[in-house]
Parts: sequence; C-alpha cells; structure tokens
Amino acid sequence: MVNCCGLLTAKKEPVPLKSIEVEVEVRDHVATVVSTLHYENKEDKPLEAVFVFPLPADAAVCHFSAKIGQTQVVAEVQEKQKAREEYDDALSSGQQAFLLEESEQSPDIFSLSVGSLPPGESASIRLEYVTELAVQADDGLRFCLPAVLNPRYQPQGSEGGSVQVTSVPASLVPYSLSFSGRVSSPRPISKVEANCSLDPLQYLNTEQTQATVKLAAGHKFDRDVELLIYYKDAHQPTAVVEAGQASAKPGTLMGDPVVMLSLYPEFPQAVMSSVASCGEFLFLLDRSGSMDCPMGNREQGQTRVGSARDTLLLLLKSLPMGCYFNIYSFGSSYDHIFPKSVEYSQKSMDEALKIVEKMEANMGGTEILQPLKHIYSQPCIPSQPRQLFVFTDGEVGNTKEVVDLVKKNAGSHRCFSFGIGEGASSALISGVAKAGGGHAQFITGADRMQPKVMQSLRFALQPAVVDISVTWDLPKGVSVTPLSPSITTLFHGQRSLLYAQLTGKSSGATEGCVTVNYSLAGHPSKNQIHFSLKPTEDTGLTVHRLGARTLIRSLEMEEREHRGQQNRGVKEKVVELSVQSGVSSAFTAFIAVNKGNGEAVKGPLLHRNVPTPMMQMQMGNCAMPRAKCASIPAGLRMRSCAAPRRKILRGGNRGMSLCASEDPQPSLMPPREPLLQLISLQKASGSWVLEPALATVLGKTSEEVEKPKPASVNQEVWATILALIWLHGFKMEAREEWELLAMKAVSWLHTQKAPCVTECVEAGNALLGCKVQKDTLGL
Repeated sequence: MVNCCGLLTAKKEPVPLKSIEVEVEVRDHVATVVSTLHYENKEDKPLEAVFVFPLPADAAVCHFSAKIGQTQVVAEVQEKQKAREEYDDALSSGQQAFLLEESEQSPDIFSLSVGSLPPGESASIRLEYVTELAVQADDGLRFCLPAVLNPRYQPQGSEGGSVQVTSVPASLVPYSLSFSGRVSSPRPISKVEANCSLDPLQYLNTEQTQATVKLAAGHKFDRDVELLIYYKDAHQPTAVVEAGQASAKPGTLMGDPVVMLSLYPEFPQAVMSSVASCGEFLFLLDRSGSMDCPMGNREQGQTRVGSARDTLLLLLKSLPMGCYFNIYSFGSSYDHIFPKSVEYSQKSMDEALKIVEKMEANMGGTEILQPLKHIYSQPCIPSQPRQLFVFTDGEVGNTKEVVDLVKKNAGSHRCFSFGIGEGASSALISGVAKAGGGHAQFITGADRMQPKVMQSLRFALQPAVVDISVTWDLPKGVSVTPLSPSITTLFHGQRSLLYAQLTGKSSGATEGCVTVNYSLAGHPSKNQIHFSLKPTEDTGLTVHRLGARTLIRSLEMEEREHRGQQNRGVKEKVVELSVQSGVSSAFTAFIAVNKGNGEAVKGPLLHRNVPTPMMQMQMGNCAMPRAKCASIPAGLRMRSCAAPRRKILRGGNRGMSLCASEDPQPSLMPPREPLLQLISLQKASGSWVLEPALATVLGKTSEEVEKPKPASVNQEVWATILALIWLHGFKMEAREEWELLAMKAVSWLHTQKAPCVTECVEAGNALLGCKVQKDTLGL
C-alpha cells in the first residue's frame, strides 16, 4: 500500500486542462448541456492528457468535437475497440487524436483522452449531452452537473476491471468552472433554487416562461452543481412530437418522428387516504467508512450515518402494525438484526432501535452485491409485499452487476434508493430504483434525509399497481414502435415518460391518443392523453436522442442478461443504433483524428492525468474504515511509452489507500432535537405514554402535564392527544416527516373509543398554548 495517510496524485505534474465552461438549456423537463474544455500544453514536449469525469447516468452523449487553432474536427461514433485502435494508430503516427468513451462498469463515468497536443498548442473540446430531469418530492425538477467523482470501491471478484479515478481535494483543483443556464417552459417558472451561489434569476419575458441562471463567481469544486426548477401546474401531462432528421432514411429511428409523453397518474382519493397495513420492509444501510463524512459537505454537523440512524428511527415508528421488517448493514461484509424478517411489534421495534443507536460507519468498503444476493435468497412472506430501502453514498465500481441483480428480482419486490452526499453514483441510485420498480432520491447539500425518505415510504404504502398496459390509438396509416421498456410501476402524481417511434403518414386525422390501463386496489383504472401529431418546432433532435438512449440502455441490459449464451446479436444492435443516432453506448466510443497538414507531431509523448475534485474525507475530515486500511482505486494510470493504452484502460487495480488509527473512538451522540425526541417516545401501536421524558419535550414538568387531564380519560390517550397537538402546533413545517406516524396515532385513538376527546383537545391546547382544532387532528 502507498500514500496510506491520504489520497494524492502520483506525481506533482502540470495539468493541461485550464477551464471548463458549461451552458445548459432546460426545456420543460429536458436539459441540453454543452461543456467546453479548454486545454493548453505549456510543456516542451507533446502531451497525452486523460480526464476521467462523471456525467448523469441517464445522459445521452450526442456530440463531441475538438478545435485546434482554426481547425475543427468532429468526432464520429464507432465500435469501441475499433475506435481505440484508430486512436492508438493516430498517436503512433504522430497525429492528434481525441477519444471519448463510457466506462464499462458504470454508465455515469466517462474517459476523455486528448492525444498528441504539441508544445505551446491549445485545444478546445466540445461535449454535448441531453438528459431528463428527475421529479423531486416537492415537484421540483432536479438538474445535477456532477463535479465530484469519488473513488469507486471495487469488490473482490466482481466482473471487469475497476473504474479508476485520479482525485485531488476540491481546494487543489487546478482548473476553473463557469456555468450558465437558460430555462423555458410552456408553464411559468416559479423559482430556481441551487446548492451553490447563483446570480439572481433573470426573467426574459412578462409571462415568466423563460429565464436565465448563472453560477456566481468563485464557485469551489467541493460539490456537484444542483438546480431545482419549479413550474406552476407541474403535474400537467405533456406530449412532444419531434420531426425526423431530414438526411436520415424514413423507417429508421432517426428518419421517423419520435413522440415523448410525460404522464402523471392521479389515483382516486379513497385509495390515497387508506394506508396499507401489510408489507415486508427491508432497510439496507451502507456503513462503509465514507458514511462517517458530515452531511452537506460541512466541516461540522451530523454525519451521513448519523442522519441515517435518525431516519431509521422515523421509519420504524411509521411502519403499520401487522407488517414485517428487518435491517441489514453492509461494508466489506454485511450483517442483519434478525436472522429473517420479524413481525412488527413493540418488542421487535425496541430490539431493532437499540442496535440502530449503536450503528457506526465502521464496516470498511462498499460491497453491496453480497447483501442483496442474501436478501433475494430469503423467501417472500405470503401477502406481505416486499419493499426494499437502500441507503448508500453510492461509490461502487460494479454498478451494472448490482443493477442487473435488482432487475432480475424485480418481480418479487419494489426497491427505493437514497443517494447520500456529494459524488453518489447516479447510475447506481437511479439504476436500482428503476430496475426495482421504485423511486430514487438524492440527499445533498443542506437537504434533510427524513422528508425524502418518508415520501418514498408513502409510495411503498400505496397499493401496488398491477396489470399495466399501454394502448395507442393513431390515425390509419400511422404505426407505432415503443422505444421505452414496458411500464412496470406507477405512483400517484409521479411522472412516467414514454418514447415511441411513429412510422407512416395519416391522410386525414392529426391527433393521436395514448391510454395507460391498470388495476389499483382491485379496481380497473386508466389515464389518457391526447396529442397532436404535428411536430413541435425547434426541438433539434433532443427527443430522438433520448429515445435512442432509452432503447440502448434496455438492449445493453438484455445483452448482459444473455451474455455467454448463444449469440443473439444484441450487441450488434446496440452498436448499429448508437452509430445511427450518434448517441454513446457501452460498446461504442467517439473518435476524432486531426489529420491537419499531414505533418507528424515530433518528440516523445508525455502522459498527464487530469484530476477530478473529491470530497475532503480523504484528507482527514471524516474517518474512513478505522480497523484497517481500505484499498481504493485512485488513479487512471496512463501507459508507458511501450505499453498499449487499451490494455491499461481495461485492467489493473493499482491504487492508493486510506487509513486512520487502529482503535475506533466511540462517537459522542449529540442530543436529539425535540421532534426526534418525541418520535423516539412513540410506541409501535402509535400511542404515547405519560412519562417525564414526554413532559420534557413538551416543555413542561410532569405535574404540569398530568394536572389538566380529564378524570375519565386514561393516561395513554391523554399523552397521545398532547403529542398530536404539539406536532400540529409547533412542527407543521416538518409535517412530511411525522404525518404517517400521526395517522397511526389517530387510528389507535379511534380504537380506544375514548370519552371526552373534545375536552382533552381543549385542555391540551390550553396547556401547550396552541389553537389546534379537533378536526385538524383527525379526531
């Protein structure tokens, strides 16, 4: 092991990347991102520079070009091995060449190679991609420009070589970032929020449907750039029909129109007001060393694992009586609280919470595959739908293996995932949720984990939608080819996107219709959207590229499922589709060669790694695995002059490591805030007990709390009503967090058929200084 006390670049060498400019155009819920990377060789020999960097997992990379002086070279998409060989051949003959390829382990990591940049020469690299914006719990659309790329933990024995990253602390990143964006929508833009400083939002018209945003000067590379965009009437279904490429052949994906449908299913209120009283709830918690980092990239404050502990408390208190549950932890190994899932009761909840309180980030690396395999090996409990909640900071190297495993078991459960902190792999977090028919959430910056997790618990408690089918009603002469996989999951109010290729022409009708039929709580239901077949003007080929990307990802997963079996030609289909659409894939790469004036670049080629920013955890702000040094891949090693580059890219697990002291010091638990104190006192049934700890949370003495209790009311009913009044009177801003456990408390009160409820509410209001109505409490 080397560099045991921190992650450093192997050599203190000049970095040829000088600056990155990013321009984003958001149209409704789709973003087009153009990044321009400026390189300059200030050394006396020609360079090959390699930059490994993150992109959103769902990005469709669709353009790559280089400008050297006045010469512009536009890259083309080729089969990956062919592109690598052309790149190597170009460098061997002294030509300038540029190669952009997606990691074979994780679709959210790319490698950009700039080869044979002569001394004193500059080059500008232009990279363009399109991506969908995910819908958040509060209906905001999340755009994330990943900046932080943490080293990915590569478990022993996993498939393929490791994803290797050259990282330096954010404060030492030697290049600058500028960021500007333009937002437009058919609906007014309510606001744009960010996790870093922005210049004030500038509206471009009186309707407020167009606006510009800009990153304030002096942005530090210590976090991803995250925007939350809010529109008025965000839940309106939309349809965009985009005309085909004029130069492409009709009948092909790029030659035909493509439609993108955005659906927001609305379920009947009667169904939404009922909460399921069954289910097997499995919580899988990352306890690797990096979970000891502070939340929100702050020097001080609650750690990721501390926030996860509080979240587990909230989840356990909110579970319905009659369900089953278990809690798994993982790092380099894994364990579980119970040998198998147990029925939820006061005894099992207390036993679990005692163990949760002691959970630390002390389990080493991030090996999530084995605990998932163990969970899926456990038989499902009849009439208890399995719901899996995964909490991780998501830095693994075997992403595709993990996603494929979840997909393979999608029929037996729903998977809800939570990416914690900066640099969490969007490919892992979004991938397992999509594969497992659940929902993904990202907790970054100053976000609180609890409200996002509780939204996912509400989804998990919704009745499962079954028998989903999609029916297209199109004019005669027009046929449809779906590009999206079949819909397997619907949640109330959550967007579902569909892409489809439209072939042929209609002689008369100009409107189409799509109907999504499904069964909900035993009742047939449907949602419908009518749309014009007339292509929307000025959309470029964004919809085609997103549709191609969607189909490519589905085919890639199919190829992995059947790898090693008789050749099904799926890989060839992916390569053909990728080349045709100009959208990157796992099996293709962008290659550009500048043949220039034919003169070869002379001199031995130097190799330079361009570092990405990493979280300060590697520099001592947070304790990584204390019991041992954890070896982590930390640098994409360039070939020596004699070594073929393509061999190095695929192999090798050399890296740097992290360590701290041998003996862990027990963390000092900060006192819980009053809300969590109150929640911790609630019983599994939903009730509270009249005890001194409750009085303390309410800000009263035990005598003050007991004195106004009506004589005919028992202490448990009185304590539960007081807790509900306090929640509604003082913690309405956190209602998303406590709403489910309050519903459980109200249900318990109804079963007690307690007398004098109105009198209790009035006395409780007087005691606590509130004005909460009985109806507000649901009593």
